[in-house]
Amino acid sequence: MSEAVIGSLPAQKPEQEGSLLGGTVIVAGTAIGAGMFSLPVATSGMWFGYSIILMLLTWFCMYSSALYLLETNLRFPRGASFDTMAQATMGNIGRILNGASVAFLCYILTYAYISGGSSIITYSLKSVAGITLTAGTASLIFAVVLAVIVFAGTRAVDRVSTVLLGGMIITFLGTSGGLVGAAQPAKLFPGLSLSEAIPYSLVAISFLAVSFGMQTAVPSLTKYYNRDGRKVRNALLWGSLLTLAIYVLWQVAVFGNIDRGEFPAIIAAGGNIGNIMEALAGTGLDLKVSSLLQLFSNMAVASSFLGVALCLFDYISDLFGFSDDFLGRLKTAAVTFVPPTVLGVLLPNGFIKAIGFAGLVMVIFCVLSPVLMAWIGRQKSDEGYQVPGGMPRMVLVFAFGILAMALAGMDALGLLPAFGK
Repeated sequence: MSEAVIGSLPAQKPEQEGSLLGGTVIVAGTAIGAGMFSLPVATSGMWFGYSIILMLLTWFCMYSSALYLLETNLRFPRGASFDTMAQATMGNIGRILNGASVAFLCYILTYAYISGGSSIITYSLKSVAGITLTAGTASLIFAVVLAVIVFAGTRAVDRVSTVLLGGMIITFLGTSGGLVGAAQPAKLFPGLSLSEAIPYSLVAISFLAVSFGMQTAVPSLTKYYNRDGRKVRNALLWGSLLTLAIYVLWQVAVFGNIDRGEFPAIIAAGGNIGNIMEALAGTGLDLKVSSLLQLFSNMAVASSFLGVALCLFDYISDLFGFSDDFLGRLKTAAVTFVPPTVLGVLLPNGFIKAIGFAGLVMVIFCVLSPVLMAWIGRQKSDEGYQVPGGMPRMVLVFAFGILAMALAGMDALGLLPAFGK
């Protein structure tokens, strides 16, 4: 890989004009996924009001880290990848650390979505057709079916994902409308004191950070807008605000219909997507809304799986130098899908735990690395776009990343208080 020189570069001739709507959808589509189903479980201890306050803080820090990545990206030629920027600013150690983080994140998220998918399949089959399926078997079916689509290639994933995205929009609007309309203020605001909520906010931070993981879209947006920083900033702002709005609606939908006292049992059952849907169904949810919720859940998890799995598939193929013929793709598929599928069969209820581990590594390349790269870039040149806020904003975002990573590690070791235990 050729080395990139940090410095001010002239804008290249535009090839096409990217729209604000297109960029906004890219940002929101990158951030929103099956991880949103972990938010009610992760924030149940602090409940609605306090979770929204923490969500706003997380949104600001994650939006800022995306801007720092944009600042770095604009110092490189059009089309520069995250790997190129990491090597040029932080050297080979930074590049290796980022690469390892990406690989681990893709593996753990692939497993998380297999776990989530199996939970939805078992719940849906039981509630609709009365069919009982073991979680391990459901994990295997979910993984194999979607792995075949990834094996078929990017075009197949693109076509299926487009259909899923359209379906998700329709079903989410129907689902959120019904659930938000049925939300009860008394359930949203149960009179929880700050002292009761603070201990549980520690667990929630890394989950919220994962849910605003829009940073991976920045290099693509920079290319999409032909290195026009203002347009990229606008897309990041509106895309992240759209993401925030959807998450707030989802919190209202869940917390406004389920009592806080019911969540310890949901968590004890594994806190998986099927457990949330079962609890919502138990509130007397309208049959039509319940069906839309199941459809949305299935499509959201499948869409997230396809996106992450394709990224991991391409990464593995490039890392091991596997060919793109049938045998080569078969080898790539084996390395990509066998480990998370085996884990999904053996540990089918690890969705929440896996999302927590994802937060542990995601902050490395989505929060800490962008701040470091922007800071190093400023030391070498003070020309070009710089994120407003100076050093105080940099320190705040970097401290947030360190805190999120530390708390995710503590949670993985069982050192943080768990709601209901």
